[in-house]
Order: sequence, then C-alpha cells, then structure tokens
Amino acid sequence: MNVELDILLPAFLAGLLVLATHIPFGMRVLQRGVIFADLAVAQIAGLGVIIAELLGLIEQPLLVQLIAVGSALSGAALLAWIERRAPEVKEAYIGLTFVLSATLGILLMSRDVHAGEHLQDLLVGQILWVNHTQLIATALLTAALLAIWKGMRQRLGNFGFYALFALAITASVQLVGVYLVFASLIMPALATRHRAKRRYLHAFAAGIAGYALGLLLSVWLDLPAGAAIVWAMAFVGGVSLLATSQKSHSH
Repeated sequence: MNVELDILLPAFLAGLLVLATHIPFGMRVLQRGVIFADLAVAQIAGLGVIIAELLGLIEQPLLVQLIAVGSALSGAALLAWIERRAPEVKEAYIGLTFVLSATLGILLMSRDVHAGEHLQDLLVGQILWVNHTQLIATALLTAALLAIWKGMRQRLGNFGFYALFALAITASVQLVGVYLVFASLIMPALATRHRAKRRYLHAFAAGIAGYALGLLLSVWLDLPAGAAIVWAMAFVGGVSLLATSQKSHSH
C-alpha cells in the first residue's frame, strides 16, 4: 500500500495543479467558444517536445522546455490571429491547426522506432511517473499564472489570454498528456455550466473526484491511468450535470 501511495500521491498532486489553472481557463474557453483551442495548443506544445527530441536535446530539459514554450506561444499567436481575422469560422481553423500539428508530429517521428511509444506518452501521458522536480516547477508556474490571471484577466486581450493559456498547457501536457489536459479543461467547466452559485467550488470538486476515482481504478483494475481518469471525470461530470438539470427542472 505504501508503494501505491508513493505513486498515487504525486500523480494526484499533479492533477490538482492541472485543475488549478485549467478550470478557470476552461470556463473562459467555453464562454469564448474556442473549444478546440486547448487541443491545438497542447498539440503544438507537444510538437515542440518532439522537435527537441529529434535535435538530440532530450538530456537538456531546460532547452526542451524553452522549445516547447516557444512552440506553444507561436500557437497562441496563431490562434489570436485566427480569432481576430476569421471569428465566424474560428473553430474550423483551430480544429484544422490541431490536425495539422498532430500529423506533422507523426511525420517527424515516422523514422523513429519508438514513435508509437512517444505518441502514446504525448496523448495519454505518464501521470503515474511524475517526479518531485516536475511538481515543484509546475507549482511555481501555476502560482505565477494564477496571480497574473487574477490581477489582469480583464485587460489581457486575445494574445494575452492565449499566451497564458499556452504556458499553462505546455506544463500540463508534459505531466498528464493531451487527452487529460483537454478533459481537465472542458469537463469540470461543462459539468457546472448551469450553476450560478459557487460554480468554481463545484467544478473543482468534480475535477478532484475524477482524478481520485480514476487513479484508484487504474491501480485496482490495472488500467492506463490517463484514460481511466478521463472516463472517471466524464462519469463524475455527467452525474453533476444531471443532478443540476434535475434540480433546475424541479424549481
């Protein structure tokens, strides 16, 4: 049990750090109607990591992070430009950006014998193997992003929003993978969209319950942790949304 706790506790803390930034961003993403933005930016950040690996920089984590951040900020600039220049079809362009980034990653890794393993890590993540260094670095970045978000979110503008968004996703996609990043961003926000009071509290409760249940199921049933958490979060979010809908109908 102690061995399991040593693995589960850092993974759970990684989930809390992801939720801390992704829930407020997720609510803004739903409000702005740019649902695919998360997938696109996450995939572009992942593309930066792939490029760093191909350049043989994987043993230099600082350079890897700089390339990933640079890629994500370039993606943020592209998404801000799309929203400004083509607002009526922005979801189509953002979705296309995701597909092009994903397929470019596949093309770049096509000659790598470990390509399948790398792609799985990028998409599903390795949340059970996060280390203390990753947690500390992510915690510091999360604190800085939340401070900026709290103090300046009304004055950020398109690029400012996407830039903060990109920085948050660059860190989280390397902790938990693209799929879980998307789930953390959208599911708690979607599950609580009908709640007028204490929405943040309910969203965090749904996200935390999803991570806890998914991690426990992954250990009990020997399932891939990332996929198990996505489905657990969907279950918890669905129950929350159903309960809210029934309560509103009863009134």
